[in-house]
Amino acid sequence: MNDLTLPPDGTDPESINLREALEERYLAYALSTIMHRALPDVRDGLKPVHRRLLYAMRLLKLDPSSGFKKCARVVGDVIGKYHPHGDQAVYDALVRLAQEFAQRYPLIEGQGNFGNIDGDNAAAYRYTEARLTDVAVALLDGIDQNTVDFRETYNGEDEEPVVLPGAFPNLLANGASGIAVGMATAIPPHNAAELCEAALHLIKYPNAGIDKLMSYVPGPDLPTGGIIVEEPSTIAEAYRTGKGGFRVRARWATEDLGRGTWQIVITEIPYQVQKGRLIEKIAGLVNERKLPLLGDVRDESAEDIRLILEPKSRTVDPVVLMESMFKFTELESRIPLNMNVLSQGRVPKVMSLREVLREWLDHRQEVLVRRTEFRLDQIAKRLEILGGYLIAYLNLDEVIRIIREEDEPKQELMQRFELNDVQAEAILNMRLRALRKLEELEIRKEHEGLTEEQGRLRALLASSDEQWNTISAEIRSTRDKYGKKTDLGRRRTDFAIAPEVDVDLEQAMIEREPVTIVCSEKGWIRSMKGHLEDTSALAFKDGDKSKYALHAQTTDKLLLLASSGRFYTLDVNKLPGGRGHGEPLRLMVDVDAADAVVALFVHSPDRRLLVASSDGYGFIVSEADCIANTRKGKQVLNVKLPSEAQVCAFVAGAADHVAVVGENRKMLIFDLSDLPEMTRGRGVRLQKYKDGGLADIAAFTMAEGLSWIDSSGRTWRVNELAEWVGKRAQAGRLPPKGFPKNNKFS
Repeated sequence: MNDLTLPPDGTDPESINLREALEERYLAYALSTIMHRALPDVRDGLKPVHRRLLYAMRLLKLDPSSGFKKCARVVGDVIGKYHPHGDQAVYDALVRLAQEFAQRYPLIEGQGNFGNIDGDNAAAYRYTEARLTDVAVALLDGIDQNTVDFRETYNGEDEEPVVLPGAFPNLLANGASGIAVGMATAIPPHNAAELCEAALHLIKYPNAGIDKLMSYVPGPDLPTGGIIVEEPSTIAEAYRTGKGGFRVRARWATEDLGRGTWQIVITEIPYQVQKGRLIEKIAGLVNERKLPLLGDVRDESAEDIRLILEPKSRTVDPVVLMESMFKFTELESRIPLNMNVLSQGRVPKVMSLREVLREWLDHRQEVLVRRTEFRLDQIAKRLEILGGYLIAYLNLDEVIRIIREEDEPKQELMQRFELNDVQAEAILNMRLRALRKLEELEIRKEHEGLTEEQGRLRALLASSDEQWNTISAEIRSTRDKYGKKTDLGRRRTDFAIAPEVDVDLEQAMIEREPVTIVCSEKGWIRSMKGHLEDTSALAFKDGDKSKYALHAQTTDKLLLLASSGRFYTLDVNKLPGGRGHGEPLRLMVDVDAADAVVALFVHSPDRRLLVASSDGYGFIVSEADCIANTRKGKQVLNVKLPSEAQVCAFVAGAADHVAVVGENRKMLIFDLSDLPEMTRGRGVRLQKYKDGGLADIAAFTMAEGLSWIDSSGRTWRVNELAEWVGKRAQAGRLPPKGFPKNNKFS
C-alpha cells in the first residue's frame, strides 16, 4: 500500500466519518434552502430575495411618487449588500414581482419590457426601470419605527430586516411557490378585500371555523381570471388541511357569425399558462387529428386575450367542443394548494386558512405594540427637551446671564435649574430666534399635545381590546383601498359547476357521417362513405360474397355475435375504408378462425336481444350487457360443442310471443314471458327436437301476426296462429303454407 501524502506542514491528516460528514453538510444545505430560499414567511408572505429587493428599493427612495431607476441599479445594490447570489436570479425575482399576469397585486411597477403572458422573457436589466407600488409601501410601512428585528447582512457591513411589518395580507393575496429539500409550497393568489373581511371576522370571533371563513374567502382570485369548477366541499377541505387543489377553466363565449355559423372566443386563460405555448399545443393536436371537432385556432389578442376556436362544422355542439378542449389542453388547469410556510420565520409548517390569517394578525399586533413603544420613547425624549425649554423661558434672563458669564455654562445650568445633560445641551443649542414669545406658546402647545398622545398610547398598550380595535381599523382601511369596487380589487375569478355532458367525449369527437358497412361470408369487413342502396356491384375475393350490408354512422358501434356465443364490439370509425376488399375481422377482435359470424348489427343500448343455440336453448339479454370493452369480447351465450350459437333476434318493446322453427321444419309459438332475461348463461329449452336442431327464431306481437320474407322477397303475414301456440319446449308442428324452405323468417 502506498503511503498517504502528508500535508505540507508534516502533520497527520484528520480522519473523519464520511457518512457523518455528508449528513451534517446535507442537513445544513437543506436548512439553508428551507429557511433562506424556498419557503415564504407566513407574516409578510415573502422569501428573502423578495424582502431584500423591496428593502433595497426603499433605501433607494423608489416610492410610488418618485421617478423610476434602472433595474441594473436595484439588482446591483441587492447582490452587493444583501443577497450574494447571481444577478439573473435576482432580476428574475424582480421581474415576477412586476408582472400583472403573475402577481395579483404587483409589488413593483415596471417601465419597459417585463415579459408577457405569451411566455416571452423580459428585456435585460440595463433597459428596464422600476419603482415600488402602494402595496409594497404598505408591506414596508413602519419599518423604521422598530417594528421588526434586523440582522447583519452576509458580510456584516449592513443590516437587513428579518421580516417586513406587512400591513397587507401578502402571503394569500399574491400567493407563493417554491421547492425546498423534502418539502414544497404552492399557494395561489386570493382577493385582498375578502382576506381582510375574513381577518376582521377572526378578530371578532377567534374560534371561527373554515366554513364561516369561506363565506368571506370562497376561493382563489387569480390574476388571469378564469373560472374555478371545483366543488365547494373540496375547496373547504383544502383550506381546512392546507393541502388540495383547484380546477380552473378558461372563460369562453359563443360568438354568432350569422347564417348558422359561429365561433368560440376565449377571453381568459388559466393561471400560469403561457398563451403562446397553449396555442402551439392546440395547433399540434389539430394537425395530429386528436381534436377532430376543432377546425382551426388563431390568436387575435391585443392588450386583452382573444383566442378564436373555429368548429369543424356548424353542427358541432359548443359545450361538447369545449369539454373536449378542457380534457386535452391546458384550457383547464389544476392549481395546487400546499400552504407549507415558515411559522414565526423559523418552523416549516403546513397551515390551514385560519392558521395563516391568525399568524398574520398576531404579527400585526406585535408590530402595533413595537410601533407604539417606539413612539412613546420618541415622545418621552421630546417631552424631556420641551421641559428644559419651558424652564429656560421661565428664567430667560438668568439663562442668558449664565451662558454669557459662566466658564462652564452647561454644568451651571444643570445645577441651577436641576436639568439633565440632554436638557442643558438642548438649551445651549437654541437659536436666538426661538426666544420669541410666540415660540414659547408653540412649545407649550406641543408639550400638551404630546402629553395627551402619550396617555392614549399608554392606554393602548394596556388594553388588548384597544389594540385589536386599532388593528381592525387598519385592516378596514386596506379593505377599502383594495375593495371590490376598485379596478385592482375587483374579483377576477368566478365559480361554476362543470356541465354534465352525457355524451361520451371520445365518441363526440368523431365527426358524424353516414357509412355503409359490408361484411363478407369469410369475415372481411369494410366501411364505405354514404348509405349505399345497391351493394351488388361490390367486388369480393374469389370464393367469397356479401353476407351483411348495414347502414350506420361513424359514431356508431357494431355488435358481432360469433358461433362461440361471444359478443364483440367494433367502432365504426375504426373500420377500414372501402378501397379493396377490406380487412379480416380477426385483425380487429380476437375471434377464433373456426368461429362463424352469427349476427352483425348496429348497437342500440335500449334494445333487447333473443339469443339461442343450435340445440334449442336460449334467453333474453339486454343489448347494453353485450358490449365488450376488450378485443377478447364478452361471453354471453354458453354453448358446448358440438352445439353453437345459432341465432340472435331483436325483441321489440311490444313483442309478447316467440316463434321457433327447427331444422325438422316444425314451428312452435309460446309466450315471451316464459323466457328469462339474463346477462349470461345457457338459457332454457325453447323447442324439443328428435332430429336436427334450431333453425330460426323470431319475437313478434300476436295482435299484428307473424310475418316472414320468402325467397322472392315477398312479405307474408299470418294472423291465425292458434294451432301453433303451445308451451315452451314442445315439438311444434309444420309451419303455415308459404313458409320458406330454408326455415328462416328473413
